[in-house]
Amino acid sequence: MRRQLRVDWRAGLSLVGTVLAALSLAFVVPIVVSIQYGAEDLWVFVVSMVLTAGFGLSLRRLDPDPTPGAREAFMVVALTWLLASVFGAVPYVLAGNGTLAHPVNALFESMSGFTTTGATVMGDISFETHSREMLMWRQLTQWLGGMGIIVLAVAILSQMAVGGAQLMKAETPGPGISKLTPHIAETARVLWIAYIALTVLLMALLYGLHLLGFAPNMNVYNAIAHGLTTLPTGGFSPESRSVEAFSPAVQWLIVPFMFAAGVNFVLWWHVISGDARTLFRDNEFRFYFAAVTVLSLLGTVMLFLDAALSTPETGQIGGHLERSARYATFQIASLTNSTGYANMDFNTWNGPAQVLLLFTMLLGGSTGSTGGGIKILRWLVILKSLKRELFTTIHPEAVRPVRMNGKPLDEEAIRGIYAFTLLYLAIFFFGFLLLAADATRVGFDIGTIDLVTASLATVGNIGPGFGVVGPMGGYVDFPTSSKLLLILYMWIGRLEIFPVLVLLTAAYWRS
Repeated sequence: MRRQLRVDWRAGLSLVGTVLAALSLAFVVPIVVSIQYGAEDLWVFVVSMVLTAGFGLSLRRLDPDPTPGAREAFMVVALTWLLASVFGAVPYVLAGNGTLAHPVNALFESMSGFTTTGATVMGDISFETHSREMLMWRQLTQWLGGMGIIVLAVAILSQMAVGGAQLMKAETPGPGISKLTPHIAETARVLWIAYIALTVLLMALLYGLHLLGFAPNMNVYNAIAHGLTTLPTGGFSPESRSVEAFSPAVQWLIVPFMFAAGVNFVLWWHVISGDARTLFRDNEFRFYFAAVTVLSLLGTVMLFLDAALSTPETGQIGGHLERSARYATFQIASLTNSTGYANMDFNTWNGPAQVLLLFTMLLGGSTGSTGGGIKILRWLVILKSLKRELFTTIHPEAVRPVRMNGKPLDEEAIRGIYAFTLLYLAIFFFGFLLLAADATRVGFDIGTIDLVTASLATVGNIGPGFGVVGPMGGYVDFPTSSKLLLILYMWIGRLEIFPVLVLLTAAYWRS
């Protein structure tokens, strides 16, 4: 006897369609940019908007009044991110310029954008190959994906309010966003207000540096473009050399905003509301601040003592305190929370300094932030629980709960954190093995560290790694099969693994 499906797939697909139809309005931004700069790819974005809206509205008709539960939430979130990336790739394919004319490359770039990974397969990032509106679309995909497509939908669509809590929990699984207000839609709006406020502030300050003469090439276009990818910890840039193309003043300004993007946005809302003390009382924030500070100081010392460190783009770094501090602090802030910006090619760093960066990539941002990776809170809980194990080994009769912000954590939550971290590391290692096997199969000459960091940088939504996938390189030369694997890794990494993997279990559909 066939068991009946326990998932209301019509309601789930209907909500996916609702989000896609709303997301189609985002194409208005590149359309406006296109009109401003000569309408080179105007028709591309008009067609993309129509296709996205049409497909979304057709799915919406499956169930005009959907009421999703917890099961449907997993399907809605996973499919929304996948289909958003698919339709986000349409402009790249229609324009047919450069390496993005290939559908797999286009999907890779779109998935990297919406998941705020920042990995790229663009062979040439320039206005000679791609229009200004196309590069702005690339930037915009990261801003939309930063706070979360579902959080945005819950904030602006009244029909998403039903089941909104389940949807937001599925999009930010694990120890995530707190409920600030009685209504989940209001909570979503609060988070987006904080996100928009910080984005606009950075854009204004970047352009202000240009007006004051401290950033000659930070025009309005670049100020908007980099504002759109800093707060979502995305890392895309319309400049081929990333933030290295700009003055030291720009690089120093971006550092605190990258740091801010890795902080739980709930805390920023409290700060905006006048309660700054909440920020410094939070255990996760204090640990995050200490980690970034200590790692930046270590990096600064390592670069300063490296007398041989010098490049044509940066000049002499070793022995130069300001440059050592700027390059180290910028890269630590960028890689800790998975932003992926670069203000120099850190492939030129010495071995110990690169190991420091590799350790930094494993940390991740705070929960409730736009940062990727394992997340600071999980590492903090693991350290606290290990400390407890040492204590109870000496005092076996003691009962000592693990506490966060003065409140004891449930033991089930602690086990869940260990399970997630182990699964994350296992998936990362398995990805490295698959990439190595695929490279051997096609005769792709690539180093081991390149493959290790390619797997880590995609599942952690970090973007750049070492070697050919370094900050001034990319993933364009990888075999198509490897690119498809990395697309999968970016997808599951952005949703923190479980919302995607749960769809592959029979229990989800029939239990």
